[in-house]
Amino acid sequence: MITKRIIPCLDVRDGRVVKGVNFEGVRDVADPVEMARFYDRAGADELVFYDITASAEGRGIFTDVLRRVAGEIFIPLTVGGGIRSLEDFDRVLKCGADKVSVNSGAIADPSLIGRAAQRYGDQCVVLSMDIKRVDGRFMLFARGGRENTGIDALEWAVRGVRSGAGEIVANSIDTDGVQGGFDLELLDALAARVDVPIVASGGAGCMQDFADLFLGHPGVDAGLAASIFHRREVEIGALKRFLRASGVEVRL
Repeated sequence: MITKRIIPCLDVRDGRVVKGVNFEGVRDVADPVEMARFYDRAGADELVFYDITASAEGRGIFTDVLRRVAGEIFIPLTVGGGIRSLEDFDRVLKCGADKVSVNSGAIADPSLIGRAAQRYGDQCVVLSMDIKRVDGRFMLFARGGRENTGIDALEWAVRGVRSGAGEIVANSIDTDGVQGGFDLELLDALAARVDVPIVASGGAGCMQDFADLFLGHPGVDAGLAASIFHRREVEIGALKRFLRASGVEVRL
C-alpha cells in the first residue's frame, strides 16, 4: 500500500504567512520560519512554500525568506510563486527547494514544463493548478486565482503530465478555506486522467476529511492544508494516528 502524505502549506506574502477564504480576504497568520520549524518537528511529510503574490506582481520569489525556511527543515520542500523560467527554477533549487511548483508561468509558456523536466527531472516539476467551476466545467485560473484562463483544467493536467510534470497539486478555489471537505469530484476527475501523484488542496476542516479523501479516493496521494494546521485545530501527529487507525497507511 502506498503511504499517504500530509503536507502543510505556507502561503507567504510580504515575508509573512497569510490565509484567506476562496483565495480572498487574506489575513496575516505568522512568521514562515517559525512555522516551518514547527511543522518539521510535528511530523509533516513535506512542506509547501508559496509566494502567493509573486506572479500577480510580476516579480521573483522572496529568496531571503525561502533560504531561512529551507535551513530550518529536513523534510522535502516544494516552492512556487513567480516561476517563469529555468533561471527561476535554478534560483529556488539553490535556495534549498527539492521540488518547484509552476502555475501561471507554465500557462504563459507551456514549454517551461518540458524544458524544466528535461534539465532537472520529472520528479522536480510540480504542476500547481488553481481550479474553479464555471458553468459546470472545471476551469483553470491564473494570477493567484484572479483570472479565468478559459482553459479546461482537466485537459491542462493531461497536457502538463505529457510534457513532464511529475506531480499535480489541485487547488480547488471553490473549497479553499471553507473547511467543508476536499473537492472530491474534482480529484476523482483528475485521477481518472493522469497517472502521476495528485496532491489535494483546499477544503480540509477536520481529521475525517482526510480519511474520506484517502479511503474513498485511492487516486489521491497527499492532502495539503493550511488553516486547520496553522490554527492548531488539527495536530499532524494526532491526524496520522487517526488515519492509521482508520486503515490509511501513513508515516508515523
